[in-house]
Amino acid sequence: MLSEVSLVIPLYNEEKVFRLLTERLERLLAALPYPVEVVLIDDGSKDATPLLMREVAMQNPCFKAVFLSRNFGHQLAVSAGMAHVSASQAVMILDGDLQDPPELINHFYEKIQEGYEVVYAIRKKRKENVIKRTAYWAFYRILNSISNIDIPLDSGDFCMISRRVNDLMVAMPERSRFLRGMRTWLGFRQIGLPYERDARQAGEAKYNFKMLFRLAYDGIYNFSEVPLRLITKLGLFAISLSLLYLLIVIILKISGADIPPGFTTLIVAISLFSGVQLVSLGIIGEYVSRIYMQVKGRPSFIVREVIANQVAEPVYGQTVL
Repeated sequence: MLSEVSLVIPLYNEEKVFRLLTERLERLLAALPYPVEVVLIDDGSKDATPLLMREVAMQNPCFKAVFLSRNFGHQLAVSAGMAHVSASQAVMILDGDLQDPPELINHFYEKIQEGYEVVYAIRKKRKENVIKRTAYWAFYRILNSISNIDIPLDSGDFCMISRRVNDLMVAMPERSRFLRGMRTWLGFRQIGLPYERDARQAGEAKYNFKMLFRLAYDGIYNFSEVPLRLITKLGLFAISLSLLYLLIVIILKISGADIPPGFTTLIVAISLFSGVQLVSLGIIGEYVSRIYMQVKGRPSFIVREVIANQVAEPVYGQTVL
């Protein structure tokens, strides 16, 4: 039986929460009036997560297990799951730590049936520490103010999309992927549903601040030209300071003021212009590095094995988005 909805759930070292996750999913699947498949993606876990995935996929035909050859990161793991869903009408993306409640599936699916192509979740309240909540709050507002598209505030990857949107996102060739920006860029009819984000049920958060900054970088550099324009503004600002200083010196000379040659002034000027140049090179380097990674044409991820319909199928080729 073909599924109507596919759940895409990336996992990385989630053995502590895995049993809770599968128990809730199995209860949910038994209560739903339509067939649902669950696509679990192992993103190169180093604990027992792959073994647990294999076990549940071999026992329950509703579960599909996709094993990546190594850790490729959250966004690419989600993309791998999106590329391996069956012929379902809608695809729901959620994290495996149960902060995104799968029980909201009916609310999302109702909106898809009403004709919406993208139904994204809006976080009303986050059960996380103050520093992380503040960082998320600031990031979404900064990104929204400088991006080329209107990315909804406080909306993460937790969403349900139509099959058409899923296939279009899979076909997008960019290697540096920021999924919530990509789905917004596609357009179509979109709507947000507010929800309270639960606390992690077990285990430790996998997104540290370094990874969050990397994700923020991808969002800003993939969907905004403001950093490039900032270079021009920095250059104009530095030139303006130089001309202002030159004007002051000329006025002082004309007025007969004694202006001793200043070592400090020279150092300040050199430091200012050097700083502007280094910042400019760094911004250009961010864009060049993305171009470099893109033109090499390497696969975004490599799938080692897929277990579907209780059958293990090794994958020898490479999966390319």
